[in-house]
Amino acid sequence: MMISNKKMLWDEKIMKIVIIGSGAGGLTVASNIKKYSKNADITVVTLESNVAYSQCAIPYVIGGDIDSFEEIIMHTPEYYRKHGINIIIESEVIEVDSTMNLIRYEPKKLDIEDKFIKTIKYDYLVIATGGSPFIPQVEGTNLNGVFKVRTIEDGGKIKEWAKKSKTAVVVGAGAIGLELGYGLKQIGMEVSVTEMLPQILPRSLDPDMAHKVQEYLEGLNVHIVLEKALTKIYGLENAEKVVVGDKSIDADLVILSTGVRPSIKLAKQAGCEIGDMGVIVNERMQTSIPNIYSVGDCVEVHDGITGQKTLSPFGTTAVRQGKVAAKNLSGKEAVFRPVLNSVVSKIGELEVGAVGLTEISANLNGIDIVVGSSQALTRARYYPGCKPIDTKIICSKNGTILGCQIIAKETVAERVDTMALAIALEVKCDEITEMEFSYAPPVSMVVDPIVLAAEDALNKLTNNP
Repeated sequence: MMISNKKMLWDEKIMKIVIIGSGAGGLTVASNIKKYSKNADITVVTLESNVAYSQCAIPYVIGGDIDSFEEIIMHTPEYYRKHGINIIIESEVIEVDSTMNLIRYEPKKLDIEDKFIKTIKYDYLVIATGGSPFIPQVEGTNLNGVFKVRTIEDGGKIKEWAKKSKTAVVVGAGAIGLELGYGLKQIGMEVSVTEMLPQILPRSLDPDMAHKVQEYLEGLNVHIVLEKALTKIYGLENAEKVVVGDKSIDADLVILSTGVRPSIKLAKQAGCEIGDMGVIVNERMQTSIPNIYSVGDCVEVHDGITGQKTLSPFGTTAVRQGKVAAKNLSGKEAVFRPVLNSVVSKIGELEVGAVGLTEISANLNGIDIVVGSSQALTRARYYPGCKPIDTKIICSKNGTILGCQIIAKETVAERVDTMALAIALEVKCDEITEMEFSYAPPVSMVVDPIVLAAEDALNKLTNNP
């Protein structure tokens, strides 16, 4: 059996690996390299004091579903150090010198006499700098009571400020924005969620499905304001009002949930090739500089259906990329495949999930499609606790499934995962209708809602080829 040159290097030499960033991608790289090579010398440098926590859980702590932020921290820096991974916290990497194979970083919270620039050499570097919150360039974003939401520290500040607030505006109606809006309503605040586009959840859902989520939230007295961009936040020292379009809304708490942009500064400084959206990597997560890899929100990826460049700012993507990078850095072989961007969110009692193309995105890409839908139940109709479930399937004219959207109060995530596999394997609607699904009255219908939606699409294809 042939042994790769890199594998021989690993056998002969302890490789020194530096990772910038302690999010899901960076720490996955570190943990998996350690799994494959106990002798690897790994250092992680991060600006944060907390590592290995779930950013996705922050809205649920703010809303009280989870008792404290401590509960969403999986591991401490001490845990990693005990397992042979050196974590340098509260330190900012200020330079990457790829010609000398070194980084320079600056501790941020040490005594002034100890606050000097330090240097670390590396054999391999992993840039896992993630994304930075996009802050709209409008007046008032620097007022007290105006927050971004990206880190556990951001979440703590929001939760404390909410204790003395009565009215809140969340700017941005993506999944995080809606989860925050519901959470703030749950703790007794008057809440408005604003969105500059004509619908909520514009990246994941079509307007017809998004409207179902909007109706649910409005039924809970969460105010939804669409097609109005943020123009100003009023206040002397503290936020008092938010202006979106021609509408003024009282707000003593404002959250800017306006998306993130890839943090590419260090990669660009290192000389890595940068694309239209983020750091360019190959399928091994390797940048244009052979001994620099990159993972997570800072890299651009390819859409598994259209082949176009896109972003995939999800923890699941970062973890998969981290595993691929770790294997390749350890002398093994692995590739990262194009994405379908499977998503799921729980907003109050409502679960919302989607994967693949929406009807809108398919049309924008010039793909002729047929749409199938079903309104069914999550369990047998006679079984106590059964709940409505809405399913929408997008497929091409030859029946190949391209996308799926599902809304219900239970069993959404597992069905979205089923459809993710179906799309990845280029399954067609007729094949879905012939698949074997499990059944028991307490957990499912005898004919699954996915099958009903596929049958609807298949009927349309048959009648209008």
